[in-house]
Amino acid sequence: MKTGLKVIEDQLEALKASGVYSEERVLTVPQGSKIDTLEKSGVINMCANNYLGLANDKELIEAAKSSYDRWGYGLSSVRFICGTQTLHKKLEAELSSFFGFEDCILYSSCFDANGGLFETILSAEDAVISDELNHASIIDGIRLCKAKRYIYRNNDMAELEERLQEADNDGCRVKLIATDGVFSMDGIIANLKGICDLADKYEALVMVDDSHASGFVGKTGRGTPEVENVLGRIDIMTSTLGKALGGASGGFTLSKKSVVDWLRQKSRPYLFSNTLAPSIASTSLKVLEKIQNNTELIDRVNENTRFFREGIKEIGLDVIPGVHPIVPIMVYDAVKAIEVADYMLDLGVYVVAFKFPVVPKGKARIRTQISAAHTEEELRFVIDCFAKAKAEFNL
Repeated sequence: MKTGLKVIEDQLEALKASGVYSEERVLTVPQGSKIDTLEKSGVINMCANNYLGLANDKELIEAAKSSYDRWGYGLSSVRFICGTQTLHKKLEAELSSFFGFEDCILYSSCFDANGGLFETILSAEDAVISDELNHASIIDGIRLCKAKRYIYRNNDMAELEERLQEADNDGCRVKLIATDGVFSMDGIIANLKGICDLADKYEALVMVDDSHASGFVGKTGRGTPEVENVLGRIDIMTSTLGKALGGASGGFTLSKKSVVDWLRQKSRPYLFSNTLAPSIASTSLKVLEKIQNNTELIDRVNENTRFFREGIKEIGLDVIPGVHPIVPIMVYDAVKAIEVADYMLDLGVYVVAFKFPVVPKGKARIRTQISAAHTEEELRFVIDCFAKAKAEFNL
């Protein structure tokens, strides 16, 4: 066996021996609040990004079906060659209007949107100041650019200001602050008001990845800028169509028209990836229509979140506090977290253990996520199961 392959196989065996090797569970039904896996049927799903419960929505399914007759299956092309339909331009316009930006550019995923952002707009003369808990796609996107990099502690405005001062002292031309809107492993909302105030003071740009907020956080679903009362103060926002906004795939970047025009000219994931499938563009338009006509789903996921957080608090589990539908239940030990997840599946609840390198060492957890599709009965059952797990594993 070639040395390179042997090294990989040895590393895999070591991972398995340590008890932290992750297996993918296979679903045998569509996404929903209840699912079937190969191991067990009828389990309550507590780990999907299906915040508004739209992943298997009948209206969206019909919109997708209709799109095939009108727009075809795929475009076999990138946007600048022959991969742009009026459908894509309409979706970009609707996303811009809904979130309050001048323009929008679609990507295959938000990972691509972040991967194609920093190297396109920043050079070696510039600086990017990044929150330590930012998503991997932001981290990888920053690694691709030549700008000077500065890291600040999560939501620490004093340290962010120090980093901005350092960038000024280093003579950086452009300063860009990059942050998640919601930190996905913790459910913590970024202090966008503090960030924007510092950005104004130091003439920095603000970039927010709002993937875990777009469509359901805020009174009208406009995300963390709405909650933090900074609508109109964010310079660049990236997000996804693959979570609350339908749950399929696709991402986008929102900004001023000049920034979006530059991305269309230079952003490599945009220039070299197939265009977003017409069916996803069509259903995304239907999602935007639904959440603007009625906030019922937004209200429901918020109420479900309050109910679940209060219930988990009452049984005494260690949970990162907050108001977001991401509810991380701390286990700390990686092997034990995997055992807890297996135990919960046996009880009828599907959850996943999160461990290093997804979260820091010693911070393993069960990250639960609440959906508008969950019923109170389902959530009460999950709380009862966690109470049993608490006793079983001394959580």
